Amino acid sequence: MACYGKCIETVIKHLDQFKPERDNPEQFLEAVSTSLQALSPQKQAFIMEVLSGCLEYRKLLTVVVDAFYVRDGRLCLWADYSLFEVICYLATFQLEELGFRLFSHIIKSQPLHKMCKFLGFLFNPLNLGSWIKDEWSLVYETAYVKENWIDPLMRWQPEVQELITQLQGVLTNQSPPSKTKTKVTEPKEFNLTAPRPRAIPVPEPVPEVAKTRPVPRSTYQPPREQQLLEVTKRHNRWKAEELLLRANIEAMRCAVPRTRGEPPEQDPKKKLQLRDPPRILKTPKLTFYRPNNAPVKLNTAAVLREAALYQRQVEKELQRVDKLVDGAGDFSEFLEWQKKMQAKDREEQLAAGECRRLQGKLSHEEAILARKQVELEKKQKAERQKEELLMQQCAERRLQEERSVKELVEQVMETQKNVRAAQMKLLKGRRQIVQEVMEESRELLQRSAEAAKEEQRRRCELTAQLRALETQPTRKGKLVDLTQIPGYGLEGEMSIVELRERLALLKEAQQRKQEEKRDQIIRGKRAKSQELQNAVEQVALCRAANGRTAALRWEEKKAQSATAGAPSQDERVLELQRRIREKAAQRRGQGAQPHVSAPQALRPKPRAQREAQRRLELEQSRERRLRALVQEGMACGPARPLGAA
Repeated sequence: MACYGKCIETVIKHLDQFKPERDNPEQFLEAVSTSLQALSPQKQAFIMEVLSGCLEYRKLLTVVVDAFYVRDGRLCLWADYSLFEVICYLATFQLEELGFRLFSHIIKSQPLHKMCKFLGFLFNPLNLGSWIKDEWSLVYETAYVKENWIDPLMRWQPEVQELITQLQGVLTNQSPPSKTKTKVTEPKEFNLTAPRPRAIPVPEPVPEVAKTRPVPRSTYQPPREQQLLEVTKRHNRWKAEELLLRANIEAMRCAVPRTRGEPPEQDPKKKLQLRDPPRILKTPKLTFYRPNNAPVKLNTAAVLREAALYQRQVEKELQRVDKLVDGAGDFSEFLEWQKKMQAKDREEQLAAGECRRLQGKLSHEEAILARKQVELEKKQKAERQKEELLMQQCAERRLQEERSVKELVEQVMETQKNVRAAQMKLLKGRRQIVQEVMEESRELLQRSAEAAKEEQRRRCELTAQLRALETQPTRKGKLVDLTQIPGYGLEGEMSIVELRERLALLKEAQQRKQEEKRDQIIRGKRAKSQELQNAVEQVALCRAANGRTAALRWEEKKAQSATAGAPSQDERVLELQRRIREKAAQRRGQGAQPHVSAPQALRPKPRAQREAQRRLELEQSRERRLRALVQEGMACGPARPLGAA
């Protein structure tokens, strides 16, 4: 019994040393066999057989032992993992060969309480017939597992149960082991060098901060000058609008275009007077409002550019008035005739474009009919070719499968012949590699030991040097006189106190220069702001005048467009539309492909109608914009300037 116990301990020891991710099973078994040369051949054969079996069926044994630790062996040590693997292997694979008597001797040579727990878990009929069988069937075939492993374990279950009962009786009759007194280890303190006390640093003086002045109340109150400027701005705005309205009402007669047959009207009360636009004093505002009350922020360049544009328009208008006063002619009749001819040409172009579009649509319908016929013929031909190709592919696939089966049989027969020779060659190569690796590891261990010794010696030398440096006395401070001149003989040599005074004087001079430059920049900005203010006032007045004149022109244009008649349809267009409807009805009647025609409401309209509808929508949008402009001009009277933010 003691002999088998030692053999089992040897197997457990080698199993603990085996690492599957690092060691190769064949090389590991060879190394173990060389280390067991001192034992008898019988023990050596038993140990090698059990060890090789545990490595071969490691997956099956791991399933059972892991489940034992999860369920019944929660209080068992993980150091006994290999012991349970060996017992599981002997009970599952070697119980028939060993015999129950020898198996019971091996069980009794191990700790009895551990064996009782594990054997009761392993030979439980519920475990063998349920999850152990299912887990092992994932690795091997189900029939093979049931016939070779599960059924023999079920046959041996009654005898094993008697053995478990016998072991439990032995455990109950054993007296508890006496506790021996052991010497308790007493800890001792380390003999460490006491650290030096740190010097207390000298406290730095806290600088005194000058008391700040409180914020004046005028900072949070609006200035009185700003309120006066707002009142003046509103008054100037109101006066400017009155002057502009009076100028538009009392416009000069000679500036209005007329036909040649119409005699000029004379009004002796009105005289030609050209005056400069009134100058309004107001602050510059760079924000204007659109008709939808969306603010538009203009920069300086935009304001100046718009002011220059309005100035050029005023100059051109003055030149035109001068020419009319001198007796220049009017081209209104020629322009009206030119507009009529252009409208007539435009209608002819629209009719010709509509004819071309309908002709293209007619040819498209004819092409659809021809394409459907061609597609039907191609579809029938493709079906015939597909059937022929499918039959040919089936025959080729059968021949290819027969060839592949023959080649696979030949390859299997050749590999079975060469397996033995390849295994021997691989075994020799692995042995040589193991020897080389062991020699290299010995050399590396020697080198690392030498390097560690050298590093330890170097550290000891450095420690001795540092301790010697710490024992040397050091000078902590040095007295410095800031009023003393160094005396190196250089030109302009001075003490530190004098240098600080000169730097303070230089800094004051630089600050005075910066203040003067800042004042100069502020004066220049004020001058530019005044110029920009005048330009913004001029632009605001011109914009208001242009809005009112645009409203008058739009009313006249709307009255003229209302009297115009609808465009007439061309006979060529009607004929082409009739032919297109006939072709579409013919295509739907064939029924080659289901096609739903678009309803009459969704068909594209003629180009002339689309143009007329687009012009009508554009006129309506302009009218809405003009009404919004007029309402905003009436609303932003003296109470709200146009350029106010």
